[in-house]
Amino acid sequence: MLTGRHVAVTGGRGALGKGVVAVLEEQGAIVHVSPDPPALRLDDEAQATAWFAALPPLWASIHLVGGFAMKPIVETSLADFESQWRVNTVTCFLSCREAIRALRAQGGGRIVNVAARPVVAPVGGMAAYVAAKAGVAALTQALAAEVVKEGILINAVLPSTIDTPANRASMPDADHASWPKPAELAATIAYLASPANTVTAGALVPVYGKA
Repeated sequence: MLTGRHVAVTGGRGALGKGVVAVLEEQGAIVHVSPDPPALRLDDEAQATAWFAALPPLWASIHLVGGFAMKPIVETSLADFESQWRVNTVTCFLSCREAIRALRAQGGGRIVNVAARPVVAPVGGMAAYVAAKAGVAALTQALAAEVVKEGILINAVLPSTIDTPANRASMPDADHASWPKPAELAATIAYLASPANTVTAGALVPVYGKA
């Protein structure tokens, strides 16, 4: 499905990222994974612009960079809020902007972002994270409406807690079997990024597992 097509993946070195890269490569894509900070900061406008500009002509861009933090609201500083905004929303904005520039030059393509389940089913104690991921969701839908007629289809997935070693360690008593696996999420992301997706744009796709 993706044989010979160039696909950019930001945040491709984490647990979910490795799963996404593996599925893309299985489908024949040529994957370009962004370097981790401090080699590349995707919340820095100049660095983000330069990285995308140096890539070969793209078919798709998948944006996995993000971060999670939770605190009760009265313990959340402005710095905490701004940190979540930058790592989640700003990185998505800059990556989407530069990906659209690249895809427009090729006459179309696909973009997939990662928001989160609490955007549509809020959980207490993580207001900064939810606000930042809500920004990702709103940005996805606004940009999808802007560029869909150019053949650029933009969507986002909304995972619940992902089954990763780090999440298992932080929540040892949770029902890990109910959590979506990185490979399962990767399959959905790869479909949305593929030529097989011809009609889905502006969607916030729930990928909750059995939770």
